[in-house]
Formats: sequence, structure tokens, C-alpha cells
Amino acid sequence: MASSFRPRSGGTRAAPPTGAPKSVNVQPLDEREIDALQDALDRVPAPLEPLDVSMIDGFLCGVLLQPQPVPEARWLPHITDADGRALPASFNATQVHAWVRRRHAELDQAIAERDWFDPWVFELRDEEGDEDDEESSTGPDAVYPWVAGFATAQEFFPDLMRFDAKVLTAPLALLYRHLDPDDLEDADELLVEIESLEPPSVLADAVEELVRATLLLADVSRPLHPAAPPNPPRAHRPTRRR
Repeated sequence: MASSFRPRSGGTRAAPPTGAPKSVNVQPLDEREIDALQDALDRVPAPLEPLDVSMIDGFLCGVLLQPQPVPEARWLPHITDADGRALPASFNATQVHAWVRRRHAELDQAIAERDWFDPWVFELRDEEGDEDDEESSTGPDAVYPWVAGFATAQEFFPDLMRFDAKVLTAPLALLYRHLDPDDLEDADELLVEIESLEPPSVLADAVEELVRATLLLADVSRPLHPAAPPNPPRAHRPTRRR
């Protein structure tokens, strides 16, 4: 069984909510550019361990869901090495970085507007190059790299995870149920929530859940209408005697 990369759409686009930020023109990467990005990542020299394109997509969403913007200088090195180690001077990453910045901008806009986006996931193919049916493409084999990339972002940029677990558990369960339960330490409530979920029946459902979980988490960490601070108590002004 071989794996071939193709972005998969998991559903229809959601309409931007009222009051969403004005869209800017972001040029999405086409399949040729995504393939070229993966080819470039495959040439990153050892011992560095670059993310693959699916992991990059989940990683970028994990970065963009932080309550405060993460400076590019902090997240960009993790694209060409999971631990963020520096590239050798002999490797020119200019084009890699340009492609990743475009995807970052595209995802940032979609998250800000609560709009649909197409996650980059792998699709299994048989030896003749035909796609497997939808049922055999669901589960960890299909979306695990995306979720692993998201989890990598949380490892290095944990501010999202500092929100109240009550508002994080449900959307995180949609993502982390694709990970090995042994990797979820001290997460009893999350594991209980995962156990309560019905597994997706087709790949499109699993992909749609990636988007839904991302936008639900955005409501927590990047609310469209931040709560106004409480009005400060009025200072007591003594009555002036005449």
C-alpha cells in the first residue's frame, strides 16, 4: 500500500460570521506547489527531522490558535526540524519558507473569519494508484500526521492549553482521539470524552472534524467579540457644601 498526498475537502464552506475581519487576497498553494514543498522537505539533511506537509498544516493551526500571535522567528524553525534546530548554511530554505508563509496566511484568514478550509491530509492508494474506498481511509492512518503536527505546536507553544479544560475538552477530543491514548498523560477527562465519541464513518467526516475542532478552539482563544472588561466602580465624590 502506497500513500499519496492530496488535500481533501471535508464539507461545504461555512459563511463568515457577521462582523468578521475583511478578507485579504491570499493565494492558496496548488497541488503542484504542495508536492514541491514535500520534495524540498525530503531534501532537508539529517539529523534534522522536518515535518511533512500534513504535519505542517496541523502545526500551523496549532500555532495560530494561540491567544497571542507567535512570532515567526519562533515557529518557522520547527518546519524544517521538529525540535527547531537550525538548518545548515548549505540548505536554502527560502522557497520552503515562502510556501509555508502563504499557507500560514491562508489559515490565519480562515480562522479569523471562522471559514471553512481544506486540511492537508494523506490519502491511501493501492498499488495500481487507485484510491482506497472512504471507509478504509478513515482513522489514524489518514489524519494522524495532521493531528501530530497540531500536538507538536502545543508542546512548544502551550498557552492555548492553559484555558479552562471545560471549554477545551470537547474540541480537543475530536483531534486527539486520533492519537495513541498512551500519549495522553494526565488527561482523564479528555479520554472519557474521547470514549464517548462515535468514530467517523468516512474520511470526509474525519477531515470535517479537524476544521470544526479548529474553529471551536478559535472561539476560545481568538474570540470574535472579546468580553469587555467590567466597568470600574465609580469613585465616591463628596458633596460640596455651600
